[in-house]
Amino acid sequence: MKALTLLAAGDARIPDIPEPIPQPGELLLQVEMAGLCGTDLHSFRGRNAMLTYPRVLGHEIAATVLTGNAEISAGTHVTVSPYKSCGDCAPCRQGRENSCRYNQTLGVQRDGAIAERIAIPASKVYPSAMPLKSLCLTEPLTVGFHAVARGRVTSHDTVAVLGCGGIGLGAIAGAAAQGARVIAIDIDDAKLEVARLAGATDLINATNDTSAQLATLTANHGPDVIIEAIGLPATFRTAVEEVAFAGRVVYIGYASEPVAYETRLFVQKELDIMGSRNAQPKDFRAVMDMLEANRFPVDQAVTAIVPLDDAPSMLSKWSANPAAYTKIMIQMR
Repeated sequence: MKALTLLAAGDARIPDIPEPIPQPGELLLQVEMAGLCGTDLHSFRGRNAMLTYPRVLGHEIAATVLTGNAEISAGTHVTVSPYKSCGDCAPCRQGRENSCRYNQTLGVQRDGAIAERIAIPASKVYPSAMPLKSLCLTEPLTVGFHAVARGRVTSHDTVAVLGCGGIGLGAIAGAAAQGARVIAIDIDDAKLEVARLAGATDLINATNDTSAQLATLTANHGPDVIIEAIGLPATFRTAVEEVAFAGRVVYIGYASEPVAYETRLFVQKELDIMGSRNAQPKDFRAVMDMLEANRFPVDQAVTAIVPLDDAPSMLSKWSANPAAYTKIMIQMR
């Protein structure tokens, strides 16, 4: 079968690879659509330290069950939680398997889902009658929802989200679902308009003076919560500098180089600074409830859908101009 495979940094191809053989407890799935995310872009650029080559990419999945079980029959449309945990490390024992010390995510530490067929444990499969595009968008949105949960967002909060890509849109929608006031920040006006449809109440184009605009919108207090969904040293610092005193900062993105902070702000503001990794089952259920109720602008959030044969060239285009794309999906058949 065909699969989108990174042979080396910058070298994506579609070779034939062996068909998967389901193990006990696994379902055989026909992949219908698969999304590309920032992790795939980092891997393509050779900046993902967790990845070894060759590697089949992809962990955002819409699929049809080919070989089911008593609970999920053949022909059912599903999405997938792409994380594998050990069950025995400290976070797993605390019920936080999403941050497992030995986590293996599809398309990163193990071969992924931009392949014609995959075998997946039944416990990781979520059935739904949603359109395939919505199913494919589920996983990236769950990452944003989990960041909102980490930030303990309530209806009393003003939340600023740095970055309106797929993950940032999930954070915006998740914060809006909690009743928070949401400020979306990006450098692209088109992405900001999608953010408005996802639930943002205020928009900031970061090519202007972000600090001044945040001060105006928050009466000089700063947002109660800032969620960083870009992964640049500058935005890592912005989150700490602009968040309110006694505020919460949640980092989703990875900075590809060391970040220098004015650590005085950590103490002076008495900040809660948190990382947010992957998602939990409750995040999948919350996102699917939102999508099934048509409370998210799915069509506007997807920038491009291309056939599998065009996926390598799409990665090159995305790498050359990352700001031009919000979400890219691969149509498998």
